[in-house]
Amino acid sequence: MTGTAGPPSDGSGLADLPLRPELVGEEPYGAPQLDVPYRLNVNENPYPPSAVVIADIAAAAATAATEMNRYPDREARALRADLATYLGHGLTADQIWAANGSNEVMLHVLGAFAGPGRSVLSFAPTYSMYPEYARDTHTTWLTAPRQDDFTIDPDRAVAAIKEHRPDVVFVTSPNNPTGTAVALDTLIKIIEAAPGVIIVDEAYYEFARAGTPSALELLPRFPRLAVTRTMSKAFAFAGGRLGYLAASAAFVDALRIIRLPYHLSAVTQAVARVALAHADELLARVADLRAARDELAVWLAGQGLEVAESDANFILFGRFPDRHAVWQGLLDRGVLIRETGPDGWLRVSAGTPAEMTAFKDALETVLKETR
Repeated sequence: MTGTAGPPSDGSGLADLPLRPELVGEEPYGAPQLDVPYRLNVNENPYPPSAVVIADIAAAAATAATEMNRYPDREARALRADLATYLGHGLTADQIWAANGSNEVMLHVLGAFAGPGRSVLSFAPTYSMYPEYARDTHTTWLTAPRQDDFTIDPDRAVAAIKEHRPDVVFVTSPNNPTGTAVALDTLIKIIEAAPGVIIVDEAYYEFARAGTPSALELLPRFPRLAVTRTMSKAFAFAGGRLGYLAASAAFVDALRIIRLPYHLSAVTQAVARVALAHADELLARVADLRAARDELAVWLAGQGLEVAESDANFILFGRFPDRHAVWQGLLDRGVLIRETGPDGWLRVSAGTPAEMTAFKDALETVLKETR
């Protein structure tokens, strides 16, 4: 754990604190944040906002600062209305919830619908934070396996749900770390089988290939369904920390019960609304990143590697007898990717042309050295 290499001599180290037993030995989540020329490990949009957007963000923050002595709008009504407009599908502000990243949204969901004596089920491999959300809310964490191509077999998924009777089901589409989208027919079978609430995590949906349906289409039919999104990825707003959820108004009211007071600052609300107002410009680079992803997938396959089909802004590729050696070899050449997912696989984010060239050049060298 960071900062715990040696216990203080005065007995005030972490081991001396009355930590919850299930947290002993745990490490804080976090992909490496290293100062290297090419960072392709956390699926950020590599294109910063334009000068116009930056100026509008600065102006909105300045306006918010004039009332910094007052608490922000506790319900974030204006922001939620803007998010509803962006999503479409006839959604209203009452059907939208927002928080500091989709991470906090997920904690709100488990705080409302999970907890001691309850369980959450997902389909592995999937997002590495899910079991931590479960741990932190005293919820039992369960998984059912995906198929070899990382898709979800609907019959096996339904069987797992009937066996475990989870209170919450997480379905990630496109999936992280594999990039796999889930068919609506599969989602419908999962939703119909689930006894509790179902969360479809669409953090990477904007990067999906044309024609990929969204679970938002299913909301009118299923009152226990919620769809989560984030502005961190496609909107190039990772530093703004804004995630959100669409569901029935009753589902949103359940989250309002357990959220902390004033959880979204006035500045966060103001600058997120600016980003939404500039959605067309900020999302314009999504097509470039899709193209970079698809071109990279072809190139990786041409190197004799396995490549998972992706609808996200990243690619999972392998398989390596020693993936850490490959990861380290890339890092030694200034390219940081993610050592995550099933054994033998690595994940790389789609980036700018310069970043993609640097990654390819480095990987070619590493492959020659490790094969």
